[in-house]
Amino acid sequence: MFDKQVYIQRRAALKSQLNSGILLFLGNEDSPMNYKDNTYHFRQDSTFLYYFGISEPNLAAVIDLDEDEIMLFGNEMGIDDIVWMGRQKTLQEKSEDSGLKNVQPAEKLAFYLSQYQQKNRAIHFLPPYRSENKIKLSAWLNLKIDQLKSAASIPFIKAVVAQRSIKSIEEITELDKAASLSADMHLMIMQQAKPGMYERELAAKIQEAALSSGGNLAYPAILTVRGEILHNHNHGNLLKDGQMVLNDSGVETEMGYAGDLTRTFPVGKKFSAEQKDVYDIVLQAYTNAKNLLAPGVRYLDVHLTSCKTLAQGLKDIGLMKGNVDDAVAAGAHAMFFQCGTGHMMGLDVHDMEDLGEQYVGYTEELIKNTTQFGLKSLRLGKELEAGYVLTVEPGVYIIPELIDPWKATYEFAEFINYDKLEQFRYFTGIRVEDDFLVTENGGRMLGKHLALTTTEIEDIRSQA
Repeated sequence: MFDKQVYIQRRAALKSQLNSGILLFLGNEDSPMNYKDNTYHFRQDSTFLYYFGISEPNLAAVIDLDEDEIMLFGNEMGIDDIVWMGRQKTLQEKSEDSGLKNVQPAEKLAFYLSQYQQKNRAIHFLPPYRSENKIKLSAWLNLKIDQLKSAASIPFIKAVVAQRSIKSIEEITELDKAASLSADMHLMIMQQAKPGMYERELAAKIQEAALSSGGNLAYPAILTVRGEILHNHNHGNLLKDGQMVLNDSGVETEMGYAGDLTRTFPVGKKFSAEQKDVYDIVLQAYTNAKNLLAPGVRYLDVHLTSCKTLAQGLKDIGLMKGNVDDAVAAGAHAMFFQCGTGHMMGLDVHDMEDLGEQYVGYTEELIKNTTQFGLKSLRLGKELEAGYVLTVEPGVYIIPELIDPWKATYEFAEFINYDKLEQFRYFTGIRVEDDFLVTENGGRMLGKHLALTTTEIEDIRSQA
């Protein structure tokens, strides 16, 4: 945990943004894999972690704005818990570490909520994403489960998003640490990958490195020679000379802050000529995007710059044609780049995504495009502010299953050279990704440098 004053000040800042009612925070529970006592790795809800700092299951909290009261709800360990888990800090001690004094038994929360309802006091809650919390809220607030999302408090959501979006000095330190640990992990994989290994062997090394750092993985690793599959968590392929490995993985620090890096490197010693051409196109898109980062710049424009850079590069090697601006406006580039250039990051690798992309990445004036292929996957579009932390991650992905339906109708035939594209049908994909802090004057990459150019990567691979 940070110093207790950090949590006291965070809660005070939140209270100043809302006028009245009850703010309800639900922590997460343990989730069983196949029976009650065999659980997945516990991860506390990030908003609960942000305001209270206690990483323990079965907790909840209430901030009463009218009575200026804060209560933590949970139970102390019983003798059975101590037998199985060992003596730990008491909940009272943990609450004091968070600057809290009023701790109530978990079972009293339902009573308090019923009292608030009887007095017609507004109970503000955030959109639940865990099934167990949906069930509890449904019972406590007499709402159907499918009503919870629309009943969540928009003022509460907006206040949390505004506060969590601007990273403090303590958070930036953790995010720098996460990015540096992630860079070390990526370098190790780049050094140890060899033809004849299975993807799962490298995925195991990633898991080991994350745990050895004192934290964990920030998200399930994407380690694959099938880089055109955007979220490929299968690790069953054998590495062969001539292929590329796409490694998208990051460390989560013990404090819960995420790193999110991607590098693509050859299974052998060198990239092929075609692989190098496409890699350099992606790297130029990355460079142009990161150089635009600054307060007041819309990330939508950063994304469109990245798209136009990719389209121009692909035109230069014959995969696209026609006017680049028109091609991007029409969405033709999405044959090769189906996702967004980046997203907010912090305690969540996709920061605050549970609160709603429209609130996190967009504004009332800038509404997310939810229909155009490619743009609908852009999680961040609004103007940047100093203190934002985000990723820059352009890529080129050639998906055979996408080529066929588009080619059948000659979709965007004025912009896509389908004859040339057939030569690249099994190219797979390339992504380059780093994490950035928006500063007063521009942007700063978080963490340490990780091999970025084809020359740097081939130098490492030559020693593997």
